Amino acid sequence: MVSIGDSFTEGVGDPDDAVPGGVRGWADRVAEELARHTDDFAYANLAIRGRLFQGIVDEQLEPAIELRPDLVTISAGGNDMLRPGADPDDIAVRLDAVIEKLAATGATVTMFDGPDIGNTPVLRGIRGRVAIFNENVRVVAARHDAVMVDLWGLQQLGEPAMWAPDRLHFSPLGHQLIACEVLDSLGVEHDLVPGELGDRPARTWREARREDLVWAGKYLVPWVGRRIRRRSSGDNITAKRPSFGRTTIPGAGEGIPVEDREA
Repeated sequence: MVSIGDSFTEGVGDPDDAVPGGVRGWADRVAEELARHTDDFAYANLAIRGRLFQGIVDEQLEPAIELRPDLVTISAGGNDMLRPGADPDDIAVRLDAVIEKLAATGATVTMFDGPDIGNTPVLRGIRGRVAIFNENVRVVAARHDAVMVDLWGLQQLGEPAMWAPDRLHFSPLGHQLIACEVLDSLGVEHDLVPGELGDRPARTWREARREDLVWAGKYLVPWVGRRIRRRSSGDNITAKRPSFGRTTIPGAGEGIPVEDREA
C-alpha cells in the first residue's frame, strides 16, 4: 500500500509521537489493519502537508509508481480548493491523467471526495466549489474503475468533535472514522470501529465567540501570514514513510518491519 497526498493523508490532526512524523492518521490506521490480516504487507506514505495538486504530482507520483504497489490511495486538490479563484474543472482534467497513469500499473486505486463542510466555520464559504470538485472526482473514479471513498456522504464528519482544534484538519476521531470508511469501501473485513462522539458541550454565544477569537489568533492569523509570504506548512517537511523498508506497523509483529515478518 502506498498513499500520496497532502496533510489529510499525512495524518495531521492525529498526533502520535510513537509513529514516524509524529502524526498517525487514517492511512496509518488502514495500514495497521491490513497488516494484521495480510501476509508480507508493506506500506509507504509519501504525503506532505500543504502540498497543492501539482506539487503532489511532481514529487510523489513517480516515486509511488516505482514502489510497484498493489493498492494506492490518492487525495489531491483539497488545498487548491482553498485558494481564491481555484478551478475544480481544471483540477479534474489533470487528475484524470494522473489516475489513468496509476490505474495502468494494475494497482487498485482509491480516491476521495471532499467532506461536506457546511457546518465547518472556516470552510463553509467554499462548499459550492467543493461540491463541483467532488462531482468531477466521482466521474474520474468511475472512468478508471477506482474505488471511491465518499466523505461527502459521511454525515458524522459534520460533528465538531471530528475536527482538530485548527478546524482545518480531522481529529483522531475523524481519522478513525475515515479509516473505517476506507476499509469498508475496499470491501475488507476489519476490526476497526468508529470512536464514541459523546455529548456535545453546551456553550453560550459569548463562550463561542471567545473560542473563535482564540482560534483566530492561534491558527487563522498564522495561516494567512503563510499565504501572504507564499510559504507552506510543509516547507522543510519530508515524507514520513518514504519507502517500504522503513515501515513499522504498531501491533503487527511486535514492531518488526512488516516486510521482514514470517508468514
